[in-house]
Amino acid sequence: MQAGGVFPVRLTIVSGMQTVAETLRSHRSIRQFKPDEISQATLDEVLHDAIMGTSSSGNLNSYSLIVTRDPARKRRLYGLHGEQDFILQAPLVITFCADWYRTRQWLELRGARDNFNNFLGYQVAANEAMLISQSVTLGFEARGYGICYMGTTLQAMQEIADYLELPETCLPITTIVVGVPDERPDRRERLPMRAYVHDEAYRKPGPSDLEELYRAREESGWQRYMSMPHLRAMCEEGGITSLAQMYTSPYKYDPDAYAATSRQLLEALRGRGFLPSTLELGQTDG
Repeated sequence: MQAGGVFPVRLTIVSGMQTVAETLRSHRSIRQFKPDEISQATLDEVLHDAIMGTSSSGNLNSYSLIVTRDPARKRRLYGLHGEQDFILQAPLVITFCADWYRTRQWLELRGARDNFNNFLGYQVAANEAMLISQSVTLGFEARGYGICYMGTTLQAMQEIADYLELPETCLPITTIVVGVPDERPDRRERLPMRAYVHDEAYRKPGPSDLEELYRAREESGWQRYMSMPHLRAMCEEGGITSLAQMYTSPYKYDPDAYAATSRQLLEALRGRGFLPSTLELGQTDG
């Protein structure tokens, strides 16, 4: 299948399922959905298969899933996620959380030593939340549904945690919307495989390697931005002349905003018990 080609697979729910390879090859991020509901039986089946079939450290399964269907609650999440319209269109919003609360309560119940309320615990649980999210995504996509991941989960981690009433050592890591697709987007291109795969040890790319690896991506990505009047206007207004400049501009992944969000994430980890307080870290006001 050529990158950027027409979506070659079904966009409506039919009997049977795609293979894993077919599902991966047909993946698209969907941002327009039909109003069709997803049955409880389908949801239960996808989640059961994902939980039973996803690897876990120590089989402790340090994650929880919050399923949101209620329109009023979706509208609140819509606000927390930057008012992205597809949140209101899709019938399901699923928030994946790094969660040690359940396990820590079990440890206490059995008189075991407490643990996992530390940064290593957060790292393990965050990894497992991402693992289960991908399994759930594959389960829905294999059945013909569309999904979109929302990176805005991290930007609003603390607010989402408060709204979903998450307890100590439980934080949202990522969120997906799920529904019947109402669009046929092109497949997004990737860099050549040699950009990602290293034999035996990491191979640092030099300037000539980078020129070769990114050439096609820069051309197609820039053409895509220039084909959209609002994005073209933003680039012209901001003096942006390349794809790389766009990625670290105030319009996309602004380094200043990233620094501020990073501080917010650290505060969220401290507030939910994954990091010690500033005083305990040995920092002073001096």
